[in-house]
Amino acid sequence: MAKLSQEDLLAQFEEMTLIELSEFVKAFEEKFDVTAAAAVAVAGPAAPGAPAEAAEEKDEFDVILTGAGDKKIQVIKVVRELTSLGLKEAKDLVDGTPKPVLEKVNKEQADKAAEALKGAGASVEVK
Repeated sequence: MAKLSQEDLLAQFEEMTLIELSEFVKAFEEKFDVTAAAAVAVAGPAAPGAPAEAAEEKDEFDVILTGAGDKKIQVIKVVRELTSLGLKEAKDLVDGTPKPVLEKVNKEQADKAAEALKGAGASVEVK
């Protein structure tokens, strides 16, 4: 097999879609037992002409407490269950709304947290 130059490899990568490039990176990581997380972040935006439908879905969400409602004590209890905050910190968070309760969590965690907070009487946004 002829050795490809760096320019040849880059030319090949330019022709790939983001999905194809992502699959290549996964195969590369498995083959050589490495992690290329930094390389993916750099290579992702460098692929010009990638189709818009290849854009990834949002996978990190923030749960934002927008109001405590009438049952403030119940909301504080739920905030303490969802986070590792102490009583004073949880009370300060609830008193200082709007504030994020959880940041950069997956959709399932965000939905569960939002339901728990709504069940306690709070108003919540998931962004």
